[in-house]
Amino acid sequence: MNAPLAQDWTIGNQQLLLAEFARLKQRLQAAPVLPASTASTASTVSPIDPAVAIIEAHKALGSESAIDWLTDAFGLTTFERDLLLLCAGAEMDGELASLCALAHGEPHRPWVSFSLALNKLDSPHWSALTPQRPLRRWRLLEVDDSAGLAAGRLRIDERVLHFLSGINELDIRLAHLLRPALTLPLQAASHAATTQAVTAALEAANNDSGQAIPIIVLEGDDLAAKEDIAARSADALGLQCLVLVAEDIPAGAEERAALLTLWQREATLLGAALLVLVAEPGTIAGEAARAFGDRVGGVCLLACPSAPTLTAKALRFGVNKPEGADRRQLWINALGPQASLRAGPELDRAASHFNLGSRAVQNIAQALQPALSLPAVEKSPAAIATSSPHNPLTPLWEGCRQESRGGLDNLAQRIEARADWHALVLPEAQLAVLRQIAAHLRQRFTVQESWGFAAQGSRGHGLATLFAGESGTGKTLAAEVLAHTLQLDLYRIDLSAVVSKYIGETEKNLRKVFDAAEDCGAILLFDEADALFGKRTEVKDSHDRHANIEVSYLLQRMEAYRGLAVLTTNLKASLDSAFMRRLRFVVQFPFPDQPQRRALWQRVFPPATPTCDLDIEKLSRLSMTGGSIRNIALNAAFLAADAGEPVSMGHLLQAAHAEASKRERPLADAETRGWA
Repeated sequence: MNAPLAQDWTIGNQQLLLAEFARLKQRLQAAPVLPASTASTASTVSPIDPAVAIIEAHKALGSESAIDWLTDAFGLTTFERDLLLLCAGAEMDGELASLCALAHGEPHRPWVSFSLALNKLDSPHWSALTPQRPLRRWRLLEVDDSAGLAAGRLRIDERVLHFLSGINELDIRLAHLLRPALTLPLQAASHAATTQAVTAALEAANNDSGQAIPIIVLEGDDLAAKEDIAARSADALGLQCLVLVAEDIPAGAEERAALLTLWQREATLLGAALLVLVAEPGTIAGEAARAFGDRVGGVCLLACPSAPTLTAKALRFGVNKPEGADRRQLWINALGPQASLRAGPELDRAASHFNLGSRAVQNIAQALQPALSLPAVEKSPAAIATSSPHNPLTPLWEGCRQESRGGLDNLAQRIEARADWHALVLPEAQLAVLRQIAAHLRQRFTVQESWGFAAQGSRGHGLATLFAGESGTGKTLAAEVLAHTLQLDLYRIDLSAVVSKYIGETEKNLRKVFDAAEDCGAILLFDEADALFGKRTEVKDSHDRHANIEVSYLLQRMEAYRGLAVLTTNLKASLDSAFMRRLRFVVQFPFPDQPQRRALWQRVFPPATPTCDLDIEKLSRLSMTGGSIRNIALNAAFLAADAGEPVSMGHLLQAAHAEASKRERPLADAETRGWA
């Protein structure tokens, strides 16, 4: 009954209904009543015995009718079957409704009552309308008991009425809550194995009639793969899979019970499995989903990040985003052999760097097919072989960046990184460390995957780095240079939004940031990190204890994070020693000396800026950091533009005094002597 109904079956099923209605009419009156289909020719055609008509309709139908299927599925007695048919006939056959009114002796009551059914139908029993019996348990009938249970109106549920007529569609009361599960064109090897395991478990439970079907719990971070596995497993059992979001499950017990009944009836009528999507197991919605799952019965799957506690029997399967060789092979399968070959080494780097789920990989691959299928004359293999992730024109890398950044965009501020190495003025030792950091990120696939370091454990793969130095010495600029060089997204983490006074909230916020960052491999910039990562205090009260827990959790996530976390501080000495041990690199940004300040002044003005008689040597004597030098140059440019003049030493002198006033330290005469 869950398959599309053939036209000849629908016609035969309706003919059988007419014959059943004729039989019921015969029960309600003394003389036989012709079927509705033959009423117009009654003067020329002999009356047909309804019993004979039913037999002939069954023969013509050739398979089980809707009423017979429903009777078997819900375990109806003969009386309950006829009562359901009588209620359907009162809705579909005007003559049968009129006969019900005559039987009541009241013309204004053309409907079915329980007292009418008890008096007119075979094998009556009072228990047919008890709440535990199928008619009311599965809401096949609705009872208006305002006039009493016996005299009140009985009405067939609209969904059941349509089913009896041969229309098997989702109940309109569930249509806004349920949707078909989406499948993916391809599966990663690990997900295909999980699909086979889930299908085997469900088939074994179905074959063992003495055992309840267990709830299948799919836990992990690849939501699309979990939905795909549920749909494929249900299809293997001959079922369709419908999806319910946990937030749509009522929190109230009564409303939840009503939804549960409707779904259980729908699962029987449609032949369907249910997949419940749980975003957070510990939330109110998660608890509602857990309570719902405990009682749902049938084939039910829960998809959640971590497994909830269930009282019902459950089988748990991990479904995470494909990793390592599994993800690389999914990329190759999604792109196809030719496009994968054209992607060249970029494919390995992207597969290693971006922790993308199954759907994201296939969406990107589909979008890139035209670009990666260009004729060789337009995109030569040599050009592909020399492509690199810091080339902004590589479509695969850019596609991965766009697809993976969505989660982190909602949690942190993305900085548009445009600065290159030329903008960075530092001693050679510091530049060498920064280039080493870039090399670590660029060669991560080779070292971690190809050379086997990733197999040694998940800890210590990250590049937690500390940038220490005064404000304005280039810490944030250096992070921008790394992001621009490697074509990675750079996000500044707002510490005021991360740290919470409520116990456990800081860890929760940090977990969201790091989990989202794992997908895109972004560079995380924690500005003024000493505000959060200061020395852990001696435990004197519960606040100290929980503050230390927050720091410990952060250290653990930093060590496990596979990307680059840049922590900036003005006070290196304030950081905890255990925290320092977990850092891969520490870069000290010194206050610039005069040669460095000279280089900063030489680079601070864009080529298009008009200048007049600037003395770089005199400017370099000004004891300022690179950030302050940039502020002075920018403010002087505005002063010159407003005066309609090129930037001169006079404008710079005025801007320098304004910058010094911010620090409440006036400039020494020796620093600005001869400027104007």
